[in-house]
Amino acid sequence: PGNIVTVTLAGAASGRLANVLDQRRHVTQTSACGLCGRQSIAALATVAPRIEATWTIAASILTDLPASLRRRQDAFDRTGGLHAAGLFSRDGQLVEVAEDVGRHNAVDKVLGRMLRHGALPLSSSVLCVSGRASFELVQKAILAGIPMLVAVSAPSSLAIALAHAHGLTLAGFVRGTGFNIYTGAQRIA
Repeated sequence: PGNIVTVTLAGAASGRLANVLDQRRHVTQTSACGLCGRQSIAALATVAPRIEATWTIAASILTDLPASLRRRQDAFDRTGGLHAAGLFSRDGQLVEVAEDVGRHNAVDKVLGRMLRHGALPLSSSVLCVSGRASFELVQKAILAGIPMLVAVSAPSSLAIALAHAHGLTLAGFVRGTGFNIYTGAQRIA
């Protein structure tokens, strides 16, 4: 409700809008995050089952994940400019890691490898990202069946709302021994 603005065009403006939309480029395939080219928040909605995992993870394991991921960021060590995504087991073991200029691309690499290995859904896994937790990263975690997303930085308000709606545990600002829990606190012991 707080994110919706309704605009009604009158007169010749309504005809010009139809013409502009007809002239738009239509992209059938892209490596973008999934938000690009969408005309409304409603167009982003994806049907996915609610995450029902009942396991927990110790807070001390959760706070160790970013440091464990950082130790495996070889390209970041050389460039200082890449994001990383790491898939962890519930006991904090790093299962898969990827780096990329785009946060969503790093996540895609990790999830793609797991798909190739026939490991989806990842219902016993934790996804950790080196940056912020955006809507598209939450959506990708949900679609992969991952019950928990851990981010070094902040989540967006849309990410929090989507995580809450689907039962995903979302932790942000995971740094040192501290973190914020935005949704799904029952999975953190």
